Amino acid sequence: MELAFASTTHSDVETLIQMRIDAMRESLERIGRFDPERARARFLSSFDPALCKFIVVDGASVGFVLTRPAEDHLLLDHFYVLPEHQGNGIGSKVLTAILAEADSRSIAVRLGALRDSDSNRFYQRHGFVRTKETEWDIYYVREPQRADI
Repeated sequence: MELAFASTTHSDVETLIQMRIDAMRESLERIGRFDPERARARFLSSFDPALCKFIVVDGASVGFVLTRPAEDHLLLDHFYVLPEHQGNGIGSKVLTAILAEADSRSIAVRLGALRDSDSNRFYQRHGFVRTKETEWDIYYVREPQRADI
């Protein structure tokens, strides 16, 4: 599997929205919150093409990731792999790259995941710890890891 990242632009917004909807649909339907218009509005409110990258595997866009740098952490704001590409290790490879970047800067990675989404187990397997829960979301942090010297 050849993993790469490709830049996004404002002209990609409809493709990104559809990817987000496709990736989240099952989880949102499970909790009775599937609403394509709300999903669209939430994405548009935080979209910044300079921070967003397509996830490209063997030449095909299979999802996207948007990380937002802050002073003391990196916010994993959006991270979606299309359902037909899930379960193949793509998410783990992408997350490993994000965590390596954060570790190199000695900063934590923070994120929120939809309650009852399979993504919660995924993030916990990768060292994230719950910090807060709300009605619809669970928030996590993964502190920077240091290489033993």
